[in-house]
Amino acid sequence: MSLGLTEESRKKIQANPLFSDLDRDQLARVLDGMTLIEMESGQTLFEQGMPAKAFFLLLEGSVKLTRLSPDGNEKVIDLIHPGQTFAEAVIFNGGPGYPVNAVALAPSRLVSIDAAVYLAVLHDSPKACLDIMARISQRLHWLVNEVERLTLHNATYRLVTYLLDQNPDASDKNCDVCLSAPKHVIASRLSIKPETLSRTLKRLSDSGLVQIQKDHVVLKEVDALKKLIQLDGGHFSCTDKKDTTAAEIH
Repeated sequence: MSLGLTEESRKKIQANPLFSDLDRDQLARVLDGMTLIEMESGQTLFEQGMPAKAFFLLLEGSVKLTRLSPDGNEKVIDLIHPGQTFAEAVIFNGGPGYPVNAVALAPSRLVSIDAAVYLAVLHDSPKACLDIMARISQRLHWLVNEVERLTLHNATYRLVTYLLDQNPDASDKNCDVCLSAPKHVIASRLSIKPETLSRTLKRLSDSGLVQIQKDHVVLKEVDALKKLIQLDGGHFSCTDKKDTTAAEIH
């Protein structure tokens, strides 16, 4: 099945850890169980509680995963970038529905992978089973670190870590980071107020560590930023405590 995929899109699928070790026949079976989806900015892919029968791989664009708090406020759980999969837990958990909402932040193209088809392929591929176990273990490890980051560190630590995570291979030289989501979405992702995000960026800019260029942030001193988040566990003076959310502990 062609799905109308470009060669670049096929490479993104095959490069993903969940598919990279499948042989030709296994990959063909998975591709046959895929559906290509095109979304407009702001369009909802699925809502929390909807029946979960597929997981997804983003080819182009950007998607946010969110949950609503009891008082109706939206909390951004994660931002998905091209090449990443999401909602993989539906393969195994057999739960009643998706635990989050998924909304396109920009015009996006993605593929939906039938969970039952992929699970059938796993039965024939012990290597693929080990790979997805590793993937889910990494995700669990990331979630544990994320809980620590959002509860034990202040806004400066969260923002600097987020910026560095966008380019993990950055050296101590200048590094350009594209803000792939609106600042208020990034603020929600980091559990800080939008005005706190803006002030923290300005303070980092005033200190010469970053340069702000519309939807780009140039990390001018990558090595210094890495050292900054190592100081006192991230408890820096760059953040005004009164600006923080209730989730922050200093």
